[in-house]
Amino acid sequence: MVKQTAGRDQLGDFAPKFAELNDDVLFGEVWSREGKLSLKTRSILTVSALVSKGLIDSSFQFHVLNAKKNGVTKDEMAEILTHLAFYAGWPNAWAAFRAAVEVYKDDTGTDGGLFGLGAPNEAYAQYFTGRSYLKPLTDPQETIFLANVTFEPGCRNNWHIHHASKGGGQILLCTNGRGWYQEWGEDARELNPGDVVFIPAGVKHWHGAAKDSWFSHVAFEAPGEGCSNEWCEPVDDGQYGALE
Repeated sequence: MVKQTAGRDQLGDFAPKFAELNDDVLFGEVWSREGKLSLKTRSILTVSALVSKGLIDSSFQFHVLNAKKNGVTKDEMAEILTHLAFYAGWPNAWAAFRAAVEVYKDDTGTDGGLFGLGAPNEAYAQYFTGRSYLKPLTDPQETIFLANVTFEPGCRNNWHIHHASKGGGQILLCTNGRGWYQEWGEDARELNPGDVVFIPAGVKHWHGAAKDSWFSHVAFEAPGEGCSNEWCEPVDDGQYGALE
């Protein structure tokens, strides 16, 4: 998570202890415990608490923007505020919607970048931490299957291996956002648009989004014989959380 300095910037001279607690404890420690609760979940909880108390000010808009960065989509935010209206009060919800509309006004729902978001990747959801989306780009009955895979912030797939008796492996073409790729026993590699990753058959690895960014890549299997996939354990939350 990006180091927070708002407390010191605004209140460092007037209330240095409060600024320290805000920046170093609330954001530096509590918000950073992603192994306990994801940033997305913390954002939803914070937005809900602020709406319930009627605190729809600039700090609320900051937290809605933060929620968007942490993977809360426009549709999800609308549903959250609609749900809250029945518990926190209609006027509070109206005020919250005005702030949310401003934050999401330029959102087109195309976090999938160049090729679009696609549909929720439900078929493989058990092998992912967080939500991913899949948009097929070719018909596998006609040619090599290409698909655009999009990861919400913090989402990554489990460790896995592409097996083949000859050739095989996988190729990733990074198109949007920021992500990570890591092979077993090696340091993680940061991925950005334009990066290309060739994953040889037999190599245990994972890939996914950075904590604070959506990420998309086009994925396709390299030609080979006797190809199959083996899904393994999830990526350790602590190790993933340490990636910057």
